[in-house]
Amino acid sequence: MIIFKTMSEIRIISLVPSITLLLFDLGLENNIVGRTKFCIHPKEQVKSIPTIGGTKNIDMQKIKTLQPTIIFATKEENEKEPIDALKKDFNVIIFDVKNIEDNYKMIAKIGKLTNTEEKAKEIIEETKQNFEELKKSIFKFSNFQINILYLIWRKPYMTIGKDTFIHSMIETIGLKNMFAHQTRYPIINNLQTSYFEKCQLVLLSSEPYPFTQMHIAEIQQQLPKAKIILVDGEYFSWYGSKMKDAPAYFQQLITTINEQIV
Repeated sequence: MIIFKTMSEIRIISLVPSITLLLFDLGLENNIVGRTKFCIHPKEQVKSIPTIGGTKNIDMQKIKTLQPTIIFATKEENEKEPIDALKKDFNVIIFDVKNIEDNYKMIAKIGKLTNTEEKAKEIIEETKQNFEELKKSIFKFSNFQINILYLIWRKPYMTIGKDTFIHSMIETIGLKNMFAHQTRYPIINNLQTSYFEKCQLVLLSSEPYPFTQMHIAEIQQQLPKAKIILVDGEYFSWYGSKMKDAPAYFQQLITTINEQIV
């Protein structure tokens, strides 16, 4: 593992939006030399950091120009081929975050690699405490196993399987993913089949496809018995320090679901 003697030696490129936010929360804003165009938080602060393309379309030449001493990537967000190419010239750390425990490990490792272990520990402890409080609230709804469809894309509709971070968040808040028997991101060609008759709730994510109020009627027509709610996809998919605030959001969501369905 690479050891940096001084903070000035740490030159980071983040290829993951949620990790970029985490780096700011660790106090490493002056050490970030590059980010993707999807690294949008913190909104004002990231504007001064050079972009190196998207999470999957990486500008290799620009990265070489920026000369990072460490690059952070994930299996979920980034393509294998360009990451393998970067590994030939740079120190690339790749994370595979599928649940909240993986998230804690990622935060701890980034803290260790960047000499910010104490701050990383604080973020982890605060996140754990907030999720413990959330569990107490969920416990009140002993029959809260509602069949849900979580949509991340339109034309075609796409949902999430059991090996995704989003799925782990759905389980954490006591909901039942209708595609827990599949992996990755299943495509749904037809919502009007007998399988979806048991769907009680549809969650329309704000990302990667930006579902809005206008899409509710479209889906309601196909699933007339289901309740449909727009949700902030960042709280379901942005691991890292974003998870500190997720329990408060989930608490509000649970209250809404309880009022409408349970």
